[in-house]
Amino acid sequence: MAEGRGDRPGDRVVLTRRLVLRPVTAADAEDVWLVHQDPHIARWYAGAWSPEQARRWAQEAEEAWRRDGVGKWLAHRREDGELVGRGGLSRTVLQERPCLELGWAVRTPFRGAGYATEIGRAGVRFAFEVLGAQEVLSFTEEHNTASRAVMERVGMRHVGRVVRPGLVEGLDGVQESAPFALYRIERDAPGG
Repeated sequence: MAEGRGDRPGDRVVLTRRLVLRPVTAADAEDVWLVHQDPHIARWYAGAWSPEQARRWAQEAEEAWRRDGVGKWLAHRREDGELVGRGGLSRTVLQERPCLELGWAVRTPFRGAGYATEIGRAGVRFAFEVLGAQEVLSFTEEHNTASRAVMERVGMRHVGRVVRPGLVEGLDGVQESAPFALYRIERDAPGG
């Protein structure tokens, strides 16, 4: 993995074997919107995002890079520049303690090719090698078996359950109390 180590979000570009992972900035709102128009991704976000939602999220992502030194990347294929999706790390609070959370969203034409795993592994390496983190967490609705499989391929292990607003299998719309599977990888763990 090659990455920049400067203070600006643009300096935190990560190159993997097949991807260029570039920090999201406010200027990326259109690409963020495109990612969240994908039906598979929209399903897990309670519908496709509006241009305004994408603009706000892109601005918040850029601010997270400035404030926290970490945030989400846009993922483009190195070979042709195609937009694969987005992913990376976020600082959040889970179960009343601050943590680094890892996530990804890969557009349908690129699903099943290992890109989510590649983004996830890059996020874990970034957390441990660049940020000096001791652990990384990831969580998804319990019935999101595809994301859970990626978490396991990244080297994370299932450590419990959290309840938060999200989707519940068999019910329409976002529910106030949805069960999420919680995964963790620690710095010294195999794959960490």
